Amino acid sequence: MSDYMENLTKMMAIWNTTDAAEKRRLTEESMEHNVHFVDPNHNIIGRDAFLKMVDQVQGEIPGAAYSRASEADIQNNHCRYHWAIHMNGELIMPGFDVTEVNDAGKIVKVIGFFQILERD
Repeated sequence: MSDYMENLTKMMAIWNTTDAAEKRRLTEESMEHNVHFVDPNHNIIGRDAFLKMVDQVQGEIPGAAYSRASEADIQNNHCRYHWAIHMNGELIMPGFDVTEVNDAGKIVKVIGFFQILERD
């Protein structure tokens, strides 16, 4: 598995664990210290801010399962992929990320979008 794919997998695992030490380990291994994460509800910078955001979201949707819902496509250190959030086996939100990684494959920036972009 390439470094960027391993780190995308670790980022997804962060959302699926409630163990603080494991979340911290995965974050430090997969993300740069100044990672920038933005979605319709958040615009944060840094690993600590990312972990705080994950804890907040996990508190708002306890028991949700997060998964990548497509293969990841990469070009020029930018990855795109679909993701999904399920609760009790039911889809509660689909989405789409564009993630920037550095040359070592560590996550530098995540731009997340909620829902699926519909065609006109």
